[in-house]
Amino acid sequence: MINMRTMITIDDELYRIVKQRAAQAGRTIGEIIGDALRRALDERHSTDIEPLAPLPTYGGTGILPGVDLVNNAALRDLMDTGEPVDALR
Repeated sequence: MINMRTMITIDDELYRIVKQRAAQAGRTIGEIIGDALRRALDERHSTDIEPLAPLPTYGGTGILPGVDLVNNAALRDLMDTGEPVDALR
């Protein structure tokens, strides 16, 4: 594994805790922080990521006439007219 050398700023108390745990485990501070980051970023262990709600689907005839899905500006203009979608059909 290739290691990236970087500088981070962390709270003094947190650094003392990490340094103590590294000493107790006979490991480096970088190893302790790396392991903590891996656990925090692992979706299986993360509790702060809520599952996405399913998106609603509607029956219909598809894209409205004259709508170009590749033209963001035109789509924005169409949505900003304030007219109900059914009125545009």
